[in-house]
Amino acid sequence: MRDVQICEVGPRDGLQLVRQVMPTQTKREWIEALARCGFGEIDATSFVPPQAFPQFADAAELVQTARAVSAQWRVGALVPNAKGAERAISAGAQMLYCIVSASHSHSMANTRRTREEQAEIVGAIVAQAKQQAKAPHVMGGIPTAFGCSLEGRVAERDVCQVAEALARRGVDEIGLADTVGYADPRLVRSLVKAVRSAVGPEMPIRLHFHDTMGLGLANVLAGLEAGVTSFDAACGGLGGCPFAPGASGNIATEDLVFMLEQMGLRTGIDLEHLLAATEILAAALPEERIRSHVREAGLPKVYGVAA
Repeated sequence: MRDVQICEVGPRDGLQLVRQVMPTQTKREWIEALARCGFGEIDATSFVPPQAFPQFADAAELVQTARAVSAQWRVGALVPNAKGAERAISAGAQMLYCIVSASHSHSMANTRRTREEQAEIVGAIVAQAKQQAKAPHVMGGIPTAFGCSLEGRVAERDVCQVAEALARRGVDEIGLADTVGYADPRLVRSLVKAVRSAVGPEMPIRLHFHDTMGLGLANVLAGLEAGVTSFDAACGGLGGCPFAPGASGNIATEDLVFMLEQMGLRTGIDLEHLLAATEILAAALPEERIRSHVREAGLPKVYGVAA
C-alpha cells in the first residue's frame, strides 16, 4: 500500500543531458539496483532518433531489461512521435510518455512543431496504443507548465488549453512538468486546481519538478496539499532539458523519499537500496554532480522512527 507514487526518471530524464554515454551494461546494473528499491514505475529510456541522442541508442534493450528484472513496476519510455511509439511498444513498454509543451517557443525548440501539431501526434500515439491487445498506459506530459526559460511565465490558460487538447485525444493521465524549475508552491496549488477544473476530476495528474531554484520539495508539498499523489524524481538529482537553457536537475529521489517517509507517508521504496543504486550512478558518471542531500549527509539513526 502506497500513499504516494514515485516514478524513477533517472535512466531517461536524468541521462538526457549527460555528455558521457553510459555503457549499456552499466545501465542494466543500475536498473537492476533500482528494481530492488520497490518503485511502482520507471521511466527507463527514450525512443528518440539514436543518431541525435546516442545516449538512448540502446532503448529497446533497456526496456526489455527493466521488464525482465521486475514484474512489480510498470516500465515506461518517452516517445516523441508515432515511430518512437511503435519502437517502444515493440520493445514491451507498458507506459508511453508523450509531450506537448505549454510554451510555444519550447515546443518549437524541442519538437520543431507547434503545440497543435504535437497534440495531433499524441492523438496518433493514443490510437496506436489502443490497438494493442494490452494497451500501454499513455501519459500526456506538459513541459514548461510552470514557466519557460525562453518565454518566462506561461499563462495559465495556455497550460489548460494544452491539458484539454491532451484529454480530448484520450490520454490516460496528464503530467505537469516544471521543466526549468521556476515553480513556487502558490503557483503549484493554483495551476493544479485550474487544470483539474479544465479536464475534470477523473483525470489523474502527476507532477514533475526540477530543483533549479531550490524549491523542488516545497513544490511537492504544495502538490500534496492540492491532492496530487504521483510525482517524478531522479536518483542523485540528475537531469535537465537540452532545449531549456538554465534547467538543472530533477528533485532527488532520495530526498523526496526521505521527506515523505519522515512525514508518515508510505512510498514503498527502500531508501538504503536506493542509495546503493545511486552509488552505481555516481561511479559511472564521476564528472556529473550528484545533487542528493541524503546521500551527502547519510541516513540519520532515527530515520523512519516516529517521534
